[in-house]
Amino acid sequence: MQQKTVIAVNRFGLGARPGDLKTADRNPAAWLLEQLQGPSRVPDDIRPLDHSSKVLVEVQELRRQERQMSRAAGDAPSENFVRTYGRTARSHYVGQISARYRTAAASDYPFHERLVHFWSNHFAVSADKQPLPTIAGLFENEAIRPNVTGKFADLLIAVEQHPAMILFLDNQRSAGPESTLVRRASRRRNNRNFGLNENLAREILELHTLGVDGGYTQDDVTTFAKVITGWSIGGENYAGRFAEGEPGTFEFRENIHEPGTQTVLGKRYPQSGVEQGEAVLRDLAVHPSTARFLATKLARHFVADEPPAGLVDELASTYLESGGDLSAVYTALVNSDEPWQAMHSKYKTPHDFVISTFRAFDHVPDNARFVVGALDLMAQTPFRPGSPEGWPDTAAQWGGADGLYKRIEWCNTVARVVGSRARPVELGDAVLGPAFSAKTRQAIARAESGTQALTLLLASPEFQRR
Repeated sequence: MQQKTVIAVNRFGLGARPGDLKTADRNPAAWLLEQLQGPSRVPDDIRPLDHSSKVLVEVQELRRQERQMSRAAGDAPSENFVRTYGRTARSHYVGQISARYRTAAASDYPFHERLVHFWSNHFAVSADKQPLPTIAGLFENEAIRPNVTGKFADLLIAVEQHPAMILFLDNQRSAGPESTLVRRASRRRNNRNFGLNENLAREILELHTLGVDGGYTQDDVTTFAKVITGWSIGGENYAGRFAEGEPGTFEFRENIHEPGTQTVLGKRYPQSGVEQGEAVLRDLAVHPSTARFLATKLARHFVADEPPAGLVDELASTYLESGGDLSAVYTALVNSDEPWQAMHSKYKTPHDFVISTFRAFDHVPDNARFVVGALDLMAQTPFRPGSPEGWPDTAAQWGGADGLYKRIEWCNTVARVVGSRARPVELGDAVLGPAFSAKTRQAIARAESGTQALTLLLASPEFQRR
């Protein structure tokens, strides 16, 4: 079996299920590239989920009912509402996590699925902020999943116009200083509820496209924030008394959009309405700084914490030459030499570790709370990265003594559950192939029990790295 096979399945993919290494061994690179053509349909576990617009309408209705009751009683939000809202939010959050990890554990397209997770982390939103627990997973499925193999510009626009991103970065009421509504409010000396919010504009430039050293200025941030004023959500809960638009969906509100030509990164944008912001995003998508920023992140994720400079140059060049075609960049990555030179160059995040464990046991998890508990224990709670920057992608974040102790603790839990149903040495051969070292094999063979042997396998350096 080839070294490339182990890398294809365990680093480009999500970890081997028994039989995966044999399937990929015929031609590891071709096995990966074929996955860029699919999957052609929404995965079975994701299809039944509600659309984010429906969920947001449900949340809006709960809040509307509570406001009516509070006004009638003259009270703060009732305990009953808090319980009902919490139950609703948890139900959606847990359901979306269940669908995500069941899909990852069972996927026949693990490279494609890893790309979904990569871009979801790149465009991070956090369920720490309400009402994001109810739609964070839907954001991944609706904005990211359909666009991971197309043009980056299309992915970018889909992400920035999704209600989850708009709510996370507070753009739903961002109003231009010269917009119709603000000017009217100013004449009435009542502009307390209106103002320009730069959060979304700043994160698009700093984290989503150009990168922190991408050559933009504070003036670019402010002007771009004006360009995307009016990018909001339909329904009165997200726009006060201005309730136009389909509730829970992207809505462009002309009355709070800053009118006129704007200049971003030295280029004038005379477009009006929503087209102005889309034009800026399309230009950002093919900017050289964006190409280098994305190439660096991809090389870091798929090759090494310190990405090879030559590979970054190659990927950035491919990106620009293809007009930001993501499949072209992935193909260049797979066909380059650098990813195939070392089997264990990346330390698994807790997210990767949990998924690869499920796949090793060919187990599709049926208890989402067990998944959440495991990842919470290891400090990578699903859809809660803590900041718009997303989760770190280097061993320095995840490789400390405390993190390793918690991994071993979880390994013990899994081993006790699986017990005698698995044969550790055979499992090691099936999921690690030639990466399964003689030293680890010997330690497992000498273990005092099946539980201890499985713990040693899961905690081994070979299994902890990809």
